[in-house]
Amino acid sequence: MGKELAIWNEGLVDVFCDICIKEVDNNNRPHTHFNPEGWVNIINNFSKETGKEYTRKQLKNKWDSLKDHWKLWK
Repeated sequence: MGKELAIWNEGLVDVFCDICIKEVDNNNRPHTHFNPEGWVNIINNFSKETGKEYTRKQLKNKWDSLKDHWKLWK
């Protein structure tokens, strides 16, 4: 069986970004990466708000992709 593909739309990206901002504000990104507590909160809150059961790897891949796009834009 194949792995479930994470499908992103603008609304999901907005929710994901809002959740990540809250975790940064809660000091769960002390340096350049989210700490384990931050990732648990991101996974749980994303699932609760969207109904999507994305894995840490899928969310991390999206984080890295958004960060790369931001670096190109900046």
